[in-house]
Amino acid sequence: MSRPMLLVFLLLILVITSQFEWRQQFVSDLDANPRESEKQKQISKGEEGVKEKIILSQEKNIQRLNELIRILKEQLQQCRSSNETVNSTVSSLTENVIELEREQIIED
Repeated sequence: MSRPMLLVFLLLILVITSQFEWRQQFVSDLDANPRESEKQKQISKGEEGVKEKIILSQEKNIQRLNELIRILKEQLQQCRSSNETVNSTVSSLTENVIELEREQIIED
């Protein structure tokens, strides 16, 4: 074989082997990417699960707070009612005392 032919042949072998190595790296990169994307999907699913739990917890807290507000409103209404009753009783008693005082003044 002549020297230039040998050089061309070696160059051709070098090109072919380098492309084969690049393909292997490319395939391994493709294999690694789905694994990474699967890990990212699992992480995002986990994050979504945590977010859902937080939202459910907050909804329960809101329901409890709404129930407490309802109870407090009922208690306030009861206090107002009892206060009105006491006020009306006190005013009637005051009126009675005033009447009695008038009667005593008239008798004297």
